[in-house]
Amino acid sequence: MADFQNLKYTKDGGIGIVTVSRPKAMNALNTELLVELGKVADMAAEEKDLKVLIITGDGKAFVAGADIAEMKNFNSEQGREWGELGSSVFNKIEKLKIPSIAAVNGFALGGGCELAMCCDIRIASENAKFGQPEVGLGITPGYSGCVRLPRLVGPAKAKELIYTGDIINAAEAERIGLVNKVVAPEQLMESAMELARKIASRAQIAVRYSKMAINRGLETDIETAIAFENQVFALCFATEDQKEGMTAFIEKRNADFKCR
Repeated sequence: MADFQNLKYTKDGGIGIVTVSRPKAMNALNTELLVELGKVADMAAEEKDLKVLIITGDGKAFVAGADIAEMKNFNSEQGREWGELGSSVFNKIEKLKIPSIAAVNGFALGGGCELAMCCDIRIASENAKFGQPEVGLGITPGYSGCVRLPRLVGPAKAKELIYTGDIINAAEAERIGLVNKVVAPEQLMESAMELARKIASRAQIAVRYSKMAINRGLETDIETAIAFENQVFALCFATEDQKEGMTAFIEKRNADFKCR
């Protein structure tokens, strides 16, 4: 494993676990941390045995936001470069072939909320807090919060949260569809791992094709989206996993998928 200064990266079978770790700064995103996250995303994209990626935080925060001390004196060009860096890293995570899960253990504000939103699934601890409070600092969300939040909770609710900068608790985040599930703090990683193992037990080519079809469908018109889904559906019938899955179903046994 690579040696990182601001995060930890471990593997448990086919599951990668990224722990953002700047506890003295509440895991705030600075340039160095964003570069390391990008490197982890690149590694995850290359690891053939990796099936699911989990991202969580160390201590009381998932990611409490971007590093205000680093941003405070930016000029316009520096602000643009900062936004592009964060957005490019989060795009890498979103576009991974494998599913990603955000295990949100505490504050997920600003860039932290945006990091959680670029993951496919979000599981939150009961003590997690979510928000895009940037307008209170004189800026807009900079890491695609204005883009992803409306897609998850709807335009009206996203506008309310972004215009007011309100911070919401985990229960409210679940109610509006920002998170999939809320669990007790001590059950967070266990729940994330349980979900990751379930996903990892399925036919991985089909899982990855499903992710492609969902993401493509969100980005295009319905006719194009359906045509793309039909294409990946057809491609599944060229895999050994499809033969094994359907044979196992008929024979009433568990399938032994090989990702082929």
